[in-house]
Formats: sequence, C-alpha cells, structure tokens
Amino acid sequence: MTNEPRTDIGTPTPDELREQVERTRDELGQTIEALAGKADIKAQAKEKTAAVKEQAAEKAAVVAGQIRAKAHHAAQLVNDTTPEQVRDRAGRAASVARANRTPLLVAGVALVVLLMVRRSRRSR
Repeated sequence: MTNEPRTDIGTPTPDELREQVERTRDELGQTIEALAGKADIKAQAKEKTAAVKEQAAEKAAVVAGQIRAKAHHAAQLVNDTTPEQVRDRAGRAASVARANRTPLLVAGVALVVLLMVRRSRRSR
C-alpha cells in the first residue's frame, strides 16, 4: 500500500485509516472516562453533597436577608408609632436593667422556679 490518494471510492487510504483509528481511540477514551465517572458512586455522592450544601447556603443567605429586612421594617414601624415619652422610659428601664443584671437574673430564675413548682403541684 502506498500513501497515494484514493482512486477507488470504496477503499480508504492509509492516512485516512490512521485518522479513523485515532478518532475511534479518542471516542473510546471519552466513553471509558464517562463510564468510569458514572461508576464512581463515592465521587457522585461528594459532588451531590457539595451541590446541596451550596444550595442550602445560598437559600440561608436569602432567608437571612429577608429576615433582616423584615426586622428592620418592624423596628422602624415600632419606632414610628411609639410615643417619645414611652421610648424615653423604655430606654431608662433598659439602662437600669443593664446596670443591675445580677439581681434581675436571680429574680427571673426565682420566678421560673416558682412557676414550675406551682405547675407540678397542680398536676398531682
């Protein structure tokens, strides 16, 4: 056989055969890679886990933004509708509470204990 151009339409030249073999090898290699990827369950699970994790993070960020916006809107609405005198008194009460945390915590715990004791006595 020679490297002469093809004279008969039905018989490929050696160069054409080499190109066809090379294309077939490439296609076979790609097919094997695809099959190996489908058979690797562990890698597929990792990819799926990463995708779900990314989607969850994106969704959480969106929801967090919505919550922040609604909380800001609610705070603004309360601030706009609350009289100045009430806001001043609430601010003073908050300052006193910050200054006296320990007695307030003790009183809160005592109240919770009292309520639990009363509730347990009622259920008997």
